[in-house]
Amino acid sequence: MSLWEWGQTALLVANLAWTTLGRGGVRADTFLVTTVLAAALVIVHCVARIISSTDAHGQPGRGGRASEFTHPAGWWLLPFLAYAAANAGCVTPLPWRGWFDWLEWAQLIAVFWVVLNGVQSRWPRRAVFFSLVVLALVSVVLACYQRFVRPDWVMFGESQPIRLNGRTSGPFGIPNSFAGFLVLILPPVLGAAFRRSATLTQRVWWGWVAVVLLLGMVLAISRGAWVSLAIALTIWPLVAARGSWVRRLRIAVLILAAVGALGTAMYWKSPKVRARFTALALQGGEVTRPHMWRGAWQLFRDAPLLGTGGGSYNVLFERHRQEGFRDEPLWAHNEYLNTLSDYGAVGFLLFFGAAGAIAVRCIRGRREEAARWRDWLDSPTVVSGCGIGLLAFALQMALDFHLKIPALALASATLAALVVARAWPVARPIEPAPVGRIKTLPLLTTGAVGALLVFVIPMLRAESLRQEARRVIDRLGAAAADAPQYAARLPAARMALAQATTLDSANAQAWADRAYATTLWALVEPAATARLGREAEGYANRALKITDISGEFWIRRGIARDMQDRWADASQDFLKAVSLAPNDALTWYYYADHLSRLKWASDLTNAALRFCLRLDPGNPAGLALRQRLAINPKAH
Repeated sequence: MSLWEWGQTALLVANLAWTTLGRGGVRADTFLVTTVLAAALVIVHCVARIISSTDAHGQPGRGGRASEFTHPAGWWLLPFLAYAAANAGCVTPLPWRGWFDWLEWAQLIAVFWVVLNGVQSRWPRRAVFFSLVVLALVSVVLACYQRFVRPDWVMFGESQPIRLNGRTSGPFGIPNSFAGFLVLILPPVLGAAFRRSATLTQRVWWGWVAVVLLLGMVLAISRGAWVSLAIALTIWPLVAARGSWVRRLRIAVLILAAVGALGTAMYWKSPKVRARFTALALQGGEVTRPHMWRGAWQLFRDAPLLGTGGGSYNVLFERHRQEGFRDEPLWAHNEYLNTLSDYGAVGFLLFFGAAGAIAVRCIRGRREEAARWRDWLDSPTVVSGCGIGLLAFALQMALDFHLKIPALALASATLAALVVARAWPVARPIEPAPVGRIKTLPLLTTGAVGALLVFVIPMLRAESLRQEARRVIDRLGAAAADAPQYAARLPAARMALAQATTLDSANAQAWADRAYATTLWALVEPAATARLGREAEGYANRALKITDISGEFWIRRGIARDMQDRWADASQDFLKAVSLAPNDALTWYYYADHLSRLKWASDLTNAALRFCLRLDPGNPAGLALRQRLAINPKAH
């Protein structure tokens, strides 16, 4: 154990805390700090290896046994990381989103690598594990505050959506993500409580922690989390327990009965739990997720080998949106289908194939080396609990997008590394590391610092500015055109978008949002409508030059051309938009609104508007347009 190991531990714990308590790291401003901390973790890890692998004169030596050791499991995930980078550079039609997606994968793999190879001593490992437990407890406290004090509270001053109907999300903002975090931590906590060598005080402490985490799962009311945990607990004795198959089956049946009894008690004692499961039965299963799954599968069939490109699901889903489905899915609500859709069979096998191979190797780990591990964190019961948590987490990923939530990705990578180090023990080499590997580390460290400063930080700062500006614009877009806040708040949003496009000129969404903000400013300065239209068209052209597969970008240019009275050119843009998103109600509204400006197109206007309202009968913009046309049918 050294100061370098503690430095890596401190950076990891700080990153876990920051990302978990910051809405899970999904906001770009939070993710920026997460990325900087992850990069610092990798840099410190590399520096530690350089120092411990050289002697006082900077020559290769025998200075650091732990730092010279590299667990083979870490190498198994690197081919996917290289493939994802090539995908972001050459395959995806949305390169800026592809690189964001790559950053998330890179941080997951980096944390797994560092914990596996750089956090090996007893107390640093304990510190990492306790940090996860404390974060889970804090999350439950925040969930209780949300449930019993301020039901609409969410981190960063936002409001809990009404549709969540009393479910709590803790610091995440998404109840299923909150439950996924607890599912990951609860089984190892139970393992710590039930291990044979635990004292009475330890059993009471860990038992209390388990009860608190169970309370959090009850408040989240996540059906997928409960079912996944029940399945994982039932599978565990069949795979990992010792003894005959009869004994294993008895244990599995007992666990299933205990979970069933607990679930039954919750069903009858909690009206909200009862309502959630009753709705599932009345609806005949999931309602919205199958639409998203079907879209992801269709996209995989479009490009089965290499996928449609990292980060492309949200935009390309419009190709296969079914009529009547009105949600705006960012991801497929199934991590496996999402990976197949984005990265194809090659990417799926490189990541989940490697992860599955590591899991199999751990299950078949050599039991005779267990005596080498003396810490309670490495006891078979706790390690089995970690495995159960990871299995439940993996099962729940079939219903959610856990790896797209940075906090969940980092927590799962951390716990997985702790398990692999124990379940797959590898003898450490006696000889010093090869000279070539030692000389490569300074280059990797320098490259990481350079990439962080030149590319990553500007890209994330730009996206952070864009997201905040878009939140302002969307709120203004729902307000009256003459509302005072237009003139008060829109200039700051326009300035933020200008800065965003300067920082990252490859972010097509930032250019499209800048076009959006410019067209809205015409409501403040009507006399400058034509000039603002030309300006907005230029921004939309920049977005379309980067990618032309987003219907929204064509809409932005169509509106800009309408502002210049270029009706024919605008018509082509709106036609392109509806061809890219044929079953999106909002796209058809924009087309109908454009047609309503043409005196000869009243029949086409009504047809487009009828189709918009058929797709979404409650669409507020479509209803407002229908009312406007009904009041003054000759107005154009």
